[in-house]
Amino acid sequence: MSDKIKFEIEFVIQASPQLLYQYISTPSGLSEWYADNVNSRSEMFTFIWDGSEENAKMLKRKSDEFVKFSWEENEDDSFFEMRIIVDEITKDVSLFITDFADEDELDEAKMLWENQVSDLKQVLGSK
Repeated sequence: MSDKIKFEIEFVIQASPQLLYQYISTPSGLSEWYADNVNSRSEMFTFIWDGSEENAKMLKRKSDEFVKFSWEENEDDSFFEMRIIVDEITKDVSLFITDFADEDELDEAKMLWENQVSDLKQVLGSK
């Protein structure tokens, strides 16, 4: 097994932290932009894309601030986290993504997040 590389990307999103949090922490919110469908039982989330399912455990969350998931089939300590950051001066809201990918899939993983977050911005009516 190859070691995964941690990467971080930041997206400015024109939405309140409270609204954004609903879209990153709830099955209904995540179904709007991240996956075709999302179901949850307590901290276990099932993400469905084109008929295939992936299970993730919500490791941590803090209301209006961040959510952290780990894919069930992971054999390492990798996770993905979506953190809401509000600039103290400008009050700009950013979604800060932390994720892991194999070296040969790094560009693809970043592009996937860019596409997903583009869908999120569309749902939110953000530019």
